[in-house]
Amino acid sequence: MTSVANPSLLSEAEIRKVALASAIGTTIEWYDFFLYNTFSALILNKLFFPSFDPLVGTMLAFTTALVGFIARPLSGIVFGHFGDRLGRKKMLILTLLIMGIGTFLIGLLPTYDAIGVWAPILLLVLRICQGVGVGGEWGGAVLMAVEHSPTGRRGFYGSWPQIGVPAGLALATGMVALLTQLPGDMFFQGWWRVAFLISLVLVIIGIYIRLKIMETPAFQRVQATQTVSSVPFLDLMRHHWKQVLLGMGCRYIEGVTFNIYGVFVIAYIVTTLKMPRTTALLAVTAASIVMIFFIPVFGRLSDRLGRKRVFGFAAALTGLLAFPAFWTMSTAGGNGLVVALAIIIPFGIVYAAVYGPIAALFSELFETRVRYSGISFVYQFSGIFASGLTPIIATALLKEGDGQPWLIAGYMLIVGCISTICAYALKETAHAEMIASTRRSVAPSPGD
Repeated sequence: MTSVANPSLLSEAEIRKVALASAIGTTIEWYDFFLYNTFSALILNKLFFPSFDPLVGTMLAFTTALVGFIARPLSGIVFGHFGDRLGRKKMLILTLLIMGIGTFLIGLLPTYDAIGVWAPILLLVLRICQGVGVGGEWGGAVLMAVEHSPTGRRGFYGSWPQIGVPAGLALATGMVALLTQLPGDMFFQGWWRVAFLISLVLVIIGIYIRLKIMETPAFQRVQATQTVSSVPFLDLMRHHWKQVLLGMGCRYIEGVTFNIYGVFVIAYIVTTLKMPRTTALLAVTAASIVMIFFIPVFGRLSDRLGRKRVFGFAAALTGLLAFPAFWTMSTAGGNGLVVALAIIIPFGIVYAAVYGPIAALFSELFETRVRYSGISFVYQFSGIFASGLTPIIATALLKEGDGQPWLIAGYMLIVGCISTICAYALKETAHAEMIASTRRSVAPSPGD
């Protein structure tokens, strides 16, 4: 019988089952979320903002994408509160429902030509629903894996739900690449909706899987000792504000890198380099597939070498690689393979060393009773400036640089330096026991 006091007593098979369930659930969530981002510069700008200049329409579409990122920290606070008070599992099921329904309804939404200004307004509302869903989901999915894992394996198993991000992106870009191959104008005339409507099937699968996983032993221990925080967010800000600030600084390069190579670069390749849309989509899809295999590798490496060493080095290298990556793309002469390699190396491989360890890194910053609130707020609030603003900033920098990407590369280098400094300012936690609580009358058990 598994002890609720010590997560390390879970069998390897049980931990893998929980981690795999987290990975599948996050894949579905991020497919829904990234599908919107992928469509923003390809079709949503034309169907929902048709009266604007193409570049302005693209920026407006990216702005509605930003709204999803703004909704995420508010959602993270709400779901973090209830996740720390009621449990991780309940919140995971609820967030998946919200995300899936919002995405499905986008597939049914009339365009600007049909209902005028109500089209972008309703699109905005549904994008907020997506932000609410993913804002509460990530923290719970990560904790289901990390809090079930023993010391020395948290980086590895914590990286499994991280796989959901590149897997979701690969599914989203792959789906769009497939639909754009339809003959004539079938894609623009309505078949683009299939990518959103299929979300309903994925959500049903995800809920079925999540109903079968158990609550985390760490949270069960807090319940058993009656030390559940009454207002987790207030306790978080009162006792962990330094970790919150440094965590958001670490997250900066992660969000910027993902949205440069996973979102902005599609529009850059199509509109600036004048290459086929399919080339851009397949390049990002290929990088995402490569990333799936490297994320657990670097998660495991962070268990051996330490979180700050692996994450800090990768953050600096990711910033530096922006210059050769954009130089290679801009001088590729239309060679799709070269462009793909310029994305795969910094995004599919090096970025994985940033994203793989980040789940365990953030989880280890906070005690159990505020951990859901802590990692959700750090990840989602920083997403406003690290992720949501990035495509808009990159588009503006590209215009300011007369179509040349060097201002974008410089921005990434500065962000990489900021994240590296923040990572090395944190205490190393890879080989330490996770903190159960610093404010309880009952002594914590090891591993809680």
